[in-house]
Amino acid sequence: MPNPKSDDPNNQTLAQIRFKGDTAAQKVLANTLRLDSVSSDGFDTVFYPGGHGPMWDLAEDPVSIKLIESFYNSDKPIAFVCHAPGVLRHVKYKGEPLVKGKRVTGFTNTEEEEVQLTNVVPFLVEDELKKLGGKFEKKDNWQVFTIIDGRLVTGQNPASSTAGAQALMSLFK
Repeated sequence: MPNPKSDDPNNQTLAQIRFKGDTAAQKVLANTLRLDSVSSDGFDTVFYPGGHGPMWDLAEDPVSIKLIESFYNSDKPIAFVCHAPGVLRHVKYKGEPLVKGKRVTGFTNTEEEEVQLTNVVPFLVEDELKKLGGKFEKKDNWQVFTIIDGRLVTGQNPASSTAGAQALMSLFK
């Protein structure tokens, strides 16, 4: 079921409009695999889109955490946009938080304030990434902003989804 905010006509991007007209892509999405049946062995990368949902489930899910670590430990690039960088809160690399010392971005505190959900979310993405030792960077609210630091790609907000996917794909060239 689509996120009502994402599905609002005022929030539609060209990529969303294109997707809604692509029945083949919709069919693939309608038949997704369970996360516990996915392995880094069978894929080149992992891309976690945003939305508030990942902050409650994927950020705490041991299967998700292990999967992300498996991709990264296999020298494969990984990408997270909007609230999804918060999913990295328990992900480790060589015993340390994966984001420690890395340039990262994600949904900012001021963007969360603007949507009036600061007191609803379980944690603030910006604060969490900083707490973990990430070098958090941001642009003005709702501006497209993506960072590549080695094999880690992060995007600031929904507007950064396409740029985040393109940044991830650039790592394969």
